[in-house]
Amino acid sequence: MIPRGQTAVSEAAQQIDKLMGLHPKGFDLSLDRITRLLDVLGNPHRKLPPVIHVAGTNGKGSVTAFCRALLEAGGYSAHVHTSPHLVNWHERYRIGVTGGRGQLVDDAVFAEAVRRVADANAGQHITVFEILTAVTFILFSEHPADAAIIEVGLGGRFDATNVISDPAVSVIMPISLDHQPYLGDRVELIAAEKAGIMKPGFPVVIGHQEYDAALDVLMSTAERLHCPSAVFGQDFMAHEEYGRLVYQDEFGLADLPLPRLPGRHQYANAAAAIRAVKAAGFTVTETMMEKAMSSVEWPGRLQRLSEGRLLSHAPAGAEIWIDGGHNPGAGEVIAEAMANFEERQSRPLFLITGMINTKDPVGYFKAFTGLVEKVFCVPIRGSEAMIDPVILSNAAYDAGLVAEPMLTVGDALEAIRAVLDPEALPPRILVGGSLYLVGDVLADNGTPPEMKAAK
Repeated sequence: MIPRGQTAVSEAAQQIDKLMGLHPKGFDLSLDRITRLLDVLGNPHRKLPPVIHVAGTNGKGSVTAFCRALLEAGGYSAHVHTSPHLVNWHERYRIGVTGGRGQLVDDAVFAEAVRRVADANAGQHITVFEILTAVTFILFSEHPADAAIIEVGLGGRFDATNVISDPAVSVIMPISLDHQPYLGDRVELIAAEKAGIMKPGFPVVIGHQEYDAALDVLMSTAERLHCPSAVFGQDFMAHEEYGRLVYQDEFGLADLPLPRLPGRHQYANAAAAIRAVKAAGFTVTETMMEKAMSSVEWPGRLQRLSEGRLLSHAPAGAEIWIDGGHNPGAGEVIAEAMANFEERQSRPLFLITGMINTKDPVGYFKAFTGLVEKVFCVPIRGSEAMIDPVILSNAAYDAGLVAEPMLTVGDALEAIRAVLDPEALPPRILVGGSLYLVGDVLADNGTPPEMKAAK
């Protein structure tokens, strides 16, 4: 079996597929197994360049993308680890290139690292995510770079990446309800898990927090651990003014272009990245910030599809967006972005949504009340955890939306064309609810994230 979303049977994908058949799926939060494995491998996590360690419920990927853009704008090389991938496993590992733009890991290098880690594990009980985290440390310790930006997989305190003991900076992005079976059913409990990446005496940057309870936990943890901290809204901030982004912190003020990534929530994400790169010890100039705002990219997050196979199924002139946000907090910021688009140009809005059963679909859908003409619910290919489209349609109905199950995204696009008022403007269509669905869409559309690999 080829892992979900894989477009070609690469050597690394075959290695990972084999591991997925041998080891348990899902998460088993603990540091014991990864610590044992890394010790056998010679503790590569202790040989990394300065680490920017990123946790949070929402915004982790965006702040990681902004950090990378800032560093590369300054001529620094930056390794980047993110998860999950959208189409290809290689997306999780970007290898920094001196004076240039980092590139996805070469398949042969990736496959060899997977083999080495699997051999070192010697068949002992472990999760595939822990093996892939060890691969991160192997790759990032053996390829020189100025920085390593490492995104937490789940939670923080017991996430496999949290063997990092001396981060240049820990970054905690917005916290809301998600993964409750693993992290707790209240935001303060989830915040406590995320705060677990803070290390005594090392800098912490706290991004915009919607919930005071989460912010209180994060700030009290930083104080208890004597971590120099910078908090959004207190120590640094950003806002739009006359079509520009104004960033301010204790070092001064910068007048910048608006971020290339759409949505007002990206202003706070960009601000957190600027402050984090500074806290990590790098010089950040206004020229770097300007270049980063214009060059930043993060596939599958409010990404507009302007070409590809799926567009032939859509109504003529349709504006199609994809986004992997999948919890109530993400639903709110995505819905706000859709509302802002509506203010600039009014179009009927339709949702095509697929979700997995660890999420809160009603909470996600409620954010779109009053904005959406109709929801079309679709399955997620190859996912045992997907919510049946009929059940997902009922959840949308419970949130006050009109919904209908469909078999595929292509069918949903055709259905929108059929129900569209011929006198109406071409529609705006948001496909999302899961990064896995977004990966399926990018693969089916023939527009996966770049596969230009670094050797």
